[in-house]
Amino acid sequence: MNSRALADLKETLTAHVPLGKSRLETLCLLFLGMISARTVNLTHIATERPGRAKVASTYRRLQRFFQHVVLPEDWAVGLVVALIGRPQKWYLCLDRTNWKIGKADVNILVLAVVTEKFRVPLMWSLLAHCGNSTTAQRIDLMRRYLARFEASTVRMLLADREFIGQEWFAFLKDHGIPFAIRLKEEQIIRVDGRELSLRSWLSRCKGERGFTAVLPAKAGHPDIELHFGARRIKGGELLVVASSLPASGGRILRYYRKRWFIECLFADSKTKGLNIEDTRLTLAHKLSLLVAITAIAIALVCRAAVKRLGQKYPARKKHGYCERSWFRTGFDELRRRLRSGQDEPIVDRKIVIPKSLRLRVV
Repeated sequence: MNSRALADLKETLTAHVPLGKSRLETLCLLFLGMISARTVNLTHIATERPGRAKVASTYRRLQRFFQHVVLPEDWAVGLVVALIGRPQKWYLCLDRTNWKIGKADVNILVLAVVTEKFRVPLMWSLLAHCGNSTTAQRIDLMRRYLARFEASTVRMLLADREFIGQEWFAFLKDHGIPFAIRLKEEQIIRVDGRELSLRSWLSRCKGERGFTAVLPAKAGHPDIELHFGARRIKGGELLVVASSLPASGGRILRYYRKRWFIECLFADSKTKGLNIEDTRLTLAHKLSLLVAITAIAIALVCRAAVKRLGQKYPARKKHGYCERSWFRTGFDELRRRLRSGQDEPIVDRKIVIPKSLRLRVV
């Protein structure tokens, strides 16, 4: 890594991150080091530091950063939005990623923003248990989003079968958040006055099908009318997606297809990119700080891809898929710049964070 890149990034972030000079330099080293080394492992990042400092002393400096630095919750949101740009509306994807560090479970509930080109973590919660999130945890995460953004910024919230429930759907509808969420085949619905499972209702479904039905009142929550898109997928399994917006079944299913982007994001964060599973951090506040740094690093990669391609799109091969994704394009470009030794900027000297998302630097 060249020292010019480190100095430029430090100058850019000085006005936006409430850290002293030394801590801010360490933060920049983490951003660029994990991109250059393709891992969040501190031992490897320590070897990326320019200059004559010993690797052991740099490694200890990185350790102390996670031991002593405490930043406000969701401090990275403004930087992420400033780096990727803010369209009028965007898709949000909600999902979990989990792995083990020894016997400890790492379980992260992630709310990611998906644009035409990028997928980037926006907010997250570290769950203190393994397995599915609770309704209260999902609602808390969405309240944090609504504290910073208007509900009108959400074009559609996309989620898999884990993220269902009467209280959850009622919360989203009450706050004006449109959604397209996959349901289980056993889900009970009411159609024409009859209550039956989705499997029974769609037993003869062969092509795409759209319909409107009611989720019966449950646990003190009233009936909820939803619009559905359904079809059979490979192996004969039913894919049934419920949406709060009136739309054709085919359109609802097309919305839901974008949920796959968060799986691509997890791959970018892991084996195809930054290898976040290499971390040995297990404490929740340290892991949350690492996820925030990883999110900003991914946003830096996205910005590099835009600079590299401009108005173009990655070339497509005969099978229809891109030769390289936007993430891979930006990732390779940033790694080239960091290793070239030339005075190529990593990011613009001035980035503009929306006023409502700025941190107050004391």
